[in-house]
Amino acid sequence: MPHSHSSDDSFARSAARPLALFGGAAVLALVLLMFLLDFLAGLASAGGAGTATGVDVERQEITVYLREEPPQLNSMLATDAVSGMVLGHVMEGLLRYDENSQIVPGLAERWEINGTRAVFHLRENARWSNGEPITAADFEYAWKTALDPATASQYAFIFYAIKNAEAANTGSLPVSEVGVRALDARTLEVELEQPVAYFDKLVAFVTYLPVSAAFHRQMGERYGADADTMLYSGPFMLTSWVHGASLRMERNPHYWDQDRVRLNAINAAYITSDSNTLLNLYKDGRIVQVDLSAEMLEGAMQQRWHLDRFMDGSVFFIDFNHRPERVTRNLNLRQAMQLAQNSNELVDRVIKLPGYLPAKSLFPVWLQGVERPLREEYPAPEAPYDVALAREYLERARQELGLTQFPPLVLLADTSPVATISSQYYQEVFKRNLGLDIIIDAQTFQQRLAKMDAGDFDIVLSGWGPDYNDPLTFADLYASWNLNNRGRFASERVDALVRQAQSSTDNAARMAAFGEIQQILFDEVALIGNYERGRVYATDPRVKGILRRVFGAEVDYTNAYIEVAP
Repeated sequence: MPHSHSSDDSFARSAARPLALFGGAAVLALVLLMFLLDFLAGLASAGGAGTATGVDVERQEITVYLREEPPQLNSMLATDAVSGMVLGHVMEGLLRYDENSQIVPGLAERWEINGTRAVFHLRENARWSNGEPITAADFEYAWKTALDPATASQYAFIFYAIKNAEAANTGSLPVSEVGVRALDARTLEVELEQPVAYFDKLVAFVTYLPVSAAFHRQMGERYGADADTMLYSGPFMLTSWVHGASLRMERNPHYWDQDRVRLNAINAAYITSDSNTLLNLYKDGRIVQVDLSAEMLEGAMQQRWHLDRFMDGSVFFIDFNHRPERVTRNLNLRQAMQLAQNSNELVDRVIKLPGYLPAKSLFPVWLQGVERPLREEYPAPEAPYDVALAREYLERARQELGLTQFPPLVLLADTSPVATISSQYYQEVFKRNLGLDIIIDAQTFQQRLAKMDAGDFDIVLSGWGPDYNDPLTFADLYASWNLNNRGRFASERVDALVRQAQSSTDNAARMAAFGEIQQILFDEVALIGNYERGRVYATDPRVKGILRRVFGAEVDYTNAYIEVAP
């Protein structure tokens, strides 16, 4: 799902995985840094020392931070990773991911998926945070409401595996014809368009969460906008939300799996992505974990903090606006920009963080193919860094567009540290190599998403994380019907290949479709890859059980607990 650059644009993240190494000249520097980090990992952490703010042992509470304000928490409308992280703590669906990133029972105690029919059996003790039963009808209502064209859910496409879901979402059929129905209070039946091998993984996604019909109608448009405008099905419930400042999640007394929950509260007392602020908050023991930017690493190493690292599964890129009124609709212009930049330089010389990889494709390196990683079976095509050739393409674009000179291009970005330095890098590179004037439109994460939805940009620094464990979660991003395709790229061939991957149970044929999609997106310059994101972070040693995920909430505190040495 979409992410911010301090984290970016999609819900998804599995447990921590080892860093992939950079190629070229960066290898030696990375190896030396990893050696130093491993040495520091054996030293005692200074985080949280001398204060009970970040870790309240008596109350069994921890204090954390959020990079951004959640735009809103209506699961039928949410699209971003920050909202997904909060929803991952206060909501639970039929199925969920465990600590090993495996699908396990959630509110459904068991399920069967046979061909085109799936049946989910809800737990007798599944309860909303107000104590009322969670029923199969709550799932039917949520799914059909998300599919209703009037809802305008950007994630409605995630239901398209269900019979008649797409037709209902496009207005061709009433939502009553969608193949999901509550057979009784505890039995949900789903009819699929065709067998879908990964349907259980889809069901664990945020848009598949339940919603109480009566409560949703009572709240109206306020649903999900404040702490008291939602009912919660997860381990925690939101008890306070001071917009732009903080939110607080307390243990849900009606959650069915009480033995799994060991914290009484998670206090997100700070909403900031400012590096200095976060460094000081962690140094002073006021938060239990912090992600480190490049400028924070030196201070962290001086403090001898225990540092961990993982790849979060997401890929970041320049997205183009393909709408007819935008000059970026021109393929020669996009090819010129593709040839005039170098993602290796961005990663190695500008971002300079361990674990980051240059992005060569929409499909990140960790995705599995038939027998090997997808990118090994279908290597990503690469454009050379060739300024002279780029200027030839630029001249062709100028003539085709009938321009005497190019107007300034608006580069939309958020205000996170990595987005800031990335946008400044591209502004300088495109000016130096192509003479293009780039106007940086820096917005908060929420405002950036709104401007992307409105098409108010020429190019945008964007990103995507996996919603479920299948390459299709990246491949369908550029399908013409996907509302997360905010630049409105359209290709009949890409659409056909996505349909093929959605409907086929032949894994080799599906991977071949993804390989062809990768080639088309390169040839059409639908995007320019920036980086695949790695993380380096420090954690208070008294707090155990925090999970970093590729799938599900990117930071998961639901299994966390406080352990104090005797």
